[in-house]
Order: sequence, then structure tokens, then C-alpha cells
Amino acid sequence: MEELFATPGAPWQRLSPNYRSMRRLTSVIGIGVVFLAGALIAGLAAGLWWLAGVIIVVGAAILVARWIVVGRNWASWGYLEREEDLYITNGVLFRTMVTVPYGRMQLVEVRSTPLQRAYGLATVQLVTASASTDAAIPGLLPEEAARLRDRLSELGEARASGL
Repeated sequence: MEELFATPGAPWQRLSPNYRSMRRLTSVIGIGVVFLAGALIAGLAAGLWWLAGVIIVVGAAILVARWIVVGRNWASWGYLEREEDLYITNGVLFRTMVTVPYGRMQLVEVRSTPLQRAYGLATVQLVTASASTDAAIPGLLPEEAARLRDRLSELGEARASGL
């Protein structure tokens, strides 16, 4: 099964470690808010302080699991620029590898949310002739995202014009 995801050639490019940090922060905030609110409601409104303690322990366990999953997911992302196409892979449990031929690219877009900008990150979005092969590479440093956008746009134009 591993041979499905093996590719010869140069090493895979990886996402910035800042992406892992950003995803972990959003997990801590999201899980923390939900479980602390639940614990406060159980404790203050219902007077069930033992239940509030259980909710906090469950929230902490979920947070630890999420912390590990985010790290493994971050490590699974990669992209490989080849002569005729771009490979993008990700996923731990459900692995995915997308091959995007340069000649099929119609649009290469760089975008960045406010949170991504705070972490110095950007996402490269690829739009192709087939909607099923659209792909995105999140968690890139802005310089790498701009370099990749320019290179992919140039290669896409050259391949589309038959050069």
C-alpha cells in the first residue's frame, strides 16, 4: 500500500512549523471554551460540581488527543514540484495524494486569513480544469507561497500554450 504514495525524485517540501502552532492554538481555545463553559454551567447553574470536574477531565483528555493529532497531521502534509506536475499529499488515517498537471491549472491563488497572517502563513489554492483536482497547500511562509504561485503560474501558462 505504501507504494501508492511513494514518488521518486526530490524530497517533499513540508509546511511551516507555525502552521502546527496555529492549529494547536485554535484547538486549545475551541476545546477550552466549550468544556469550561460546560463545567461552569454544570457547577454554577446545576450545583453539580462533581460533574464539572468530570467535564474538565474529559476536555483535558480530548485536548491532549487533539494536540497529538494536529502534530501528526501537520507532519503528513507535503508537496513535490516535478517537471510536468505537482504532487500534494496529506492525511494520517485517510491518506490523499493529488497530482496536479501544470497544463491543467487555470488559477493559482494565495490567500491568508487574519489568524494566518498573525502566524506569518499563507495558503496556495490551485484551481484546475476539473473541480475534482482542485487542491490547496496551507501553512506556507508568505515568501514560499509567492514563489510557488509565480512558478506554478509560469509553468501553467507554458504548458497550456504548448511550449
